[in-house]
Amino acid sequence: MTSRRRTSRHRTSRRRAAFCAATLTAGLALAGCGGDERPSAAPGRVTVDNCGEQVSFPDPARRLFVNQGNRIATVLALGAADRVAAVSGLGDDRDVLGAAYGADVVGDLPVATEGQPSLENVVARRADVVVSWFSDGDDVTPERLATRSIAAYQSSEGCRQGPDDARGTMEPWDALYADLRNLGRITGHDHEAEARVTGIRERLDALAAAPAAQDPPTVFLFDRGTADVYSSGAYGAPQAIIGAAGARNALGDLRESWTSVSWERVVAAKPDFIAFVDYGRQSFEDKVAVLRGNPATRDLPAVVEGRFLNLPFAMWTSSPLNVDAAEHLRTALEARDLLPRSEVRARLDLPR
Repeated sequence: MTSRRRTSRHRTSRRRAAFCAATLTAGLALAGCGGDERPSAAPGRVTVDNCGEQVSFPDPARRLFVNQGNRIATVLALGAADRVAAVSGLGDDRDVLGAAYGADVVGDLPVATEGQPSLENVVARRADVVVSWFSDGDDVTPERLATRSIAAYQSSEGCRQGPDDARGTMEPWDALYADLRNLGRITGHDHEAEARVTGIRERLDALAAAPAAQDPPTVFLFDRGTADVYSSGAYGAPQAIIGAAGARNALGDLRESWTSVSWERVVAAKPDFIAFVDYGRQSFEDKVAVLRGNPATRDLPAVVEGRFLNLPFAMWTSSPLNVDAAEHLRTALEARDLLPRSEVRARLDLPR
């Protein structure tokens, strides 16, 4: 999820040109890749808007390679497990996905690798679509996939804003709905996609109807960090989750999805509550130790009083589990008397 800055518009233009050339070689249709003609899907293909580009996919895709727990959750929520050729990066989210979608379903997923996938991993599984968060420096990129006639679907939370490469181009719930609908079309599960969107909206309506605090508490999301801290701004899923729970994101003024900030920036927000992303990059215990050992944060009331909530990676990054995260956060804030009591109950029982 790391954003890497570029220093010039020229470099971005060269990158787009290379992507277009590779994609056209693979027979995929993209907007902005030659002339003023509007792209159209070839027979047996479907075109969706992905990060502002009209991208062509097999219709339906039959062999998805899905990277990381949140994107796996999105595909499973559509009932499209039978379209999955392989997954990667499942590890830390295995249990929560099993609780949400069935341990047997998750246990049957073919795992290509526990880490970031290589191009060889993808090719070996004969994938026709890769669903991922594509970053510079990754072995698997849209350009490299296109040379193998493999389509790339970029998670909407990670869409680039422009030449500076900051992530995030739409409101977080809209990004989730876009992914559900797009992947629903790509896998032939359109009706399931609409049902999932409707269900999430109904649960968000229930959260919105809960009593509001006169002064909403501020929540800081701690992903990982020591010298500085990785967290999420206005375009990341935590913004949507924290807002739905009735609170304020400590970094909600940053127009990015995921980014690093200084500890001074965190302290200035005066968070009332701290939430953690639970995954292997840094344990919950290590993160608490960082907060309690750092002179800048150790005297924050949230740290002193242990006002914490630890939820899995797939719940904090864009996925249908975001609404479950919002329900869990709401109940945790109520338990600390930071929000008025309500009838909201978390539907998803978290694995121990």
